[in-house]
Amino acid sequence: MIVTRFAPSPTGYLHVGHAASALAGWRTARDSGGRFLLRIEDIDATRCRPEFERAIYEDLAWLGLTWEEPVRRQSRHMADYAAALERLDRLGVLYPCFCTRQEIAAEIAAAANAPHGPDGPLYPGSCRALSAGERAARIAAGLPYALRLNAAAAAALTGPLSWQEEGRGAIAVEPGTLGDAVLARKEVATSYHLAVTVDDALQGVTLVTRGEDLFHATHLHRLLQALLGLAPPRYRHHMLLTSADGRRLAKRDGSLTIRALRAAGRTPPEVRAMAGFPD
Repeated sequence: MIVTRFAPSPTGYLHVGHAASALAGWRTARDSGGRFLLRIEDIDATRCRPEFERAIYEDLAWLGLTWEEPVRRQSRHMADYAAALERLDRLGVLYPCFCTRQEIAAEIAAAANAPHGPDGPLYPGSCRALSAGERAARIAAGLPYALRLNAAAAAALTGPLSWQEEGRGAIAVEPGTLGDAVLARKEVATSYHLAVTVDDALQGVTLVTRGEDLFHATHLHRLLQALLGLAPPRYRHHMLLTSADGRRLAKRDGSLTIRALRAAGRTPPEVRAMAGFPD
């Protein structure tokens, strides 16, 4: 049975691009007799707001989507992410990073050949070589820190990996694509990458449908799945919708939010067609 999901963050109103992703997963589940899940990714307490979460339910229902209850809200499952971090720590693939964003930027600027990923320069690994004593002393001093994944050490444990991409077949994992990614911070006990990997496995998701902007993140997610002993789903990364001037849609594009289109008198079939799913 196919199990798909749509997992928005309540940091703004959904736009037509979100509708495209939600409809793709929902119709796949409907047409195959599978299951469609809705998950609220609300770990960013500083940006998530109740009114945006309410709007998610209202807008999706207005579009004609249905989903299983109860809806999983990440903020209620921090223990799951803590358990995953503990396992990664036991494997020896985590290390604390005490660098500020300004320090990282300065080191990258000073480096002749700074490592680069799909979105620009990667973290140069400044704290990777700190001794256990140095790490303990800085933590005891109360310095803020992030927990990073040692990508090279993780890859040495897992060996070669791949994932199945619909329409493209097996994609070989390149463990260093996102560098030593942040998996948690002192003040926030998880990151998007860790939480989404754990959630998909715990919810039994078999097909992840999401935008192509997250294609490169799948290298990291597949690596985490292998380290944590989690079954990998299949993936389908779809093209992103763009505005009239060619810019990728974002929550700040108010005129193309589902809420604004509803207020302007658009009907659900019209918005579904705008998202690429005509009735």
